[in-house]
Amino acid sequence: FRDSSGALLAAFRNPDQNSIGGTTQFRVTREGESDAVELRGGRDPAQPEIRHSATLLRSPDRLRILWPDAKRTLELARATPAQAAAFFPRPPGAPPYVYEKPPATGDGWETARARDAGMDETVLERLVRRLADADPSVRRPALIHSLLVAHRGKLVLEEYFFGFDRERRHDIRSAGKTFGSVLLGAAMMRGKRVGPETPEATVTVAHLMTHTSGLACDDNDEASPGNEMTMQTQKGEPDWWKYTLDLPMAHDPGSHYAYCSANSNLVGAVLKRATGTTLPELFDRSIARPLQFERYYWNLMPTGDGYLGGGAFLRPRDFVKVGQAYLDGGVWRGRRIVDSSWVSRSTAPSVKVSPETTGLDKDRFPEFYGEGEDAYAWHLNRLRSGDRTYREYEATGNGGQLLMVIPELDLVVVFTGGNYGQGGIWGRFRDQIVPQEIIPAIRR
Repeated sequence: FRDSSGALLAAFRNPDQNSIGGTTQFRVTREGESDAVELRGGRDPAQPEIRHSATLLRSPDRLRILWPDAKRTLELARATPAQAAAFFPRPPGAPPYVYEKPPATGDGWETARARDAGMDETVLERLVRRLADADPSVRRPALIHSLLVAHRGKLVLEEYFFGFDRERRHDIRSAGKTFGSVLLGAAMMRGKRVGPETPEATVTVAHLMTHTSGLACDDNDEASPGNEMTMQTQKGEPDWWKYTLDLPMAHDPGSHYAYCSANSNLVGAVLKRATGTTLPELFDRSIARPLQFERYYWNLMPTGDGYLGGGAFLRPRDFVKVGQAYLDGGVWRGRRIVDSSWVSRSTAPSVKVSPETTGLDKDRFPEFYGEGEDAYAWHLNRLRSGDRTYREYEATGNGGQLLMVIPELDLVVVFTGGNYGQGGIWGRFRDQIVPQEIIPAIRR
C-alpha cells in the first residue's frame, strides 16, 4: 500500500508466530526494473534498523522472501480485489454505518435495540463508524475484528471488521485460560473432590491459576524452561503435563508472579483426574452445550489431551455468553453453570501483579505487565469513566481477545483482534474504548 506521499509500504502479520517481522511497517525499495526488493523497517527510513531482502517473480506473480521468524522462504501472492477488501475494517466504498439491532438467531441470545436496553444508539453508532473508517495503513493500526456489547442481559451490539463475520470462529488465545476456572467451578458444583486448595505435586490449583506456582516457567522469558514456546516446540516429552511437573522450582509457591501458560494447562490434568473425563468432553458438557455454543474448536496436546493454556476457536457471539452467565450469578437462560459463590470467589482479588511480586525493576515491569490484581484465571482492573470508577474482571488473550464484565453497569463487552504481540495497542481497547466510548452510551 502507499502512504499519503506515495511511498510504497508493507506490513507483515503472521498470527501463528505472533510475528510482524520486527516492526509494524516497512518501506519497500526497488532499484529501477530490478527483481531485487528490500523491506526496510525502523523509526528512521534513512537508517533502517531491520532489513529483509526479497525477489520479485514474474510468472506467476509472486514475491519470494526469506522470513526469519518462520525460518523458511515464503512466496507471497498478489491479493485479488475480494481478498484485499479484508485488509480494511469495512470494504472501501461501503455506505456509512447505521446502527442496527443484532439479529435473533436461536442461539440463546435475546437481542434488543440499544435504546430499549438503556443505551444511546447515537454514541454506539459513532464508535462503530470510527472503527469502520479507520485507516489500516497507519503505522500502528488497531486491528479490531469484532465488538459485541450486552447490556441488561440483552445483546445490543454485534459488529465485525476486517473480513470477519458472525459465523467465523476466532482464536481467543490466552482468554481460553479462564475456562479452567469455569470448569473448576462446574466440577465443584457437581460435588467433585477438587478446588483451589487441591494439591498438584508441590503446588495447589490456586497457585496454578494465579501464576504463582514457583515453577521455572515464565512466558516472558525465552530462557525459561517452562516458556510456552519452549514447551510446545521441544520433542523430548509429548506429555506437556509431565513436562511441566518435571520443571525445577525457581521460587517458593505463592511468593512470585510469572505469567505461565503451562501452569494454566496443568489445571486440566487436575480436572481430568477429579472428573474422570477428558478436557474436551468436560468443556462440551459443562460449558459449550449449556451455553448453547455452536461449533467450536479446541487445541490438543501431542498426546491428544485438551490444552488449557489457551487457544480455543469460538464465535465471539458464544464467547460473550460466558461473561453474561457470570454477570447473572453463574446462570445462562435458567440453567446453572457454576454456583454464584464461585463467581464471587473466583473473581475476587487473589494476587497482586507488581514490580515487587514479579521481581522486575520499575523500568522493565511495564514491558511485560500492567500493575493490577489477578483472581482465579481472571484479570482484575478498575476503569475510570468520567468521574466514576468501575470494577471490571476480564479474560484476555494476545492480539486483543477480551471478555470484559462490569457488574455495576450490568455490562459485558467482547473484543477480538489481530494486534498480536502489540499489547500497547490492544490494551487501549479496554483502557480507552470501553470507558470513553461504550460506558458513556449507558443512560442512567
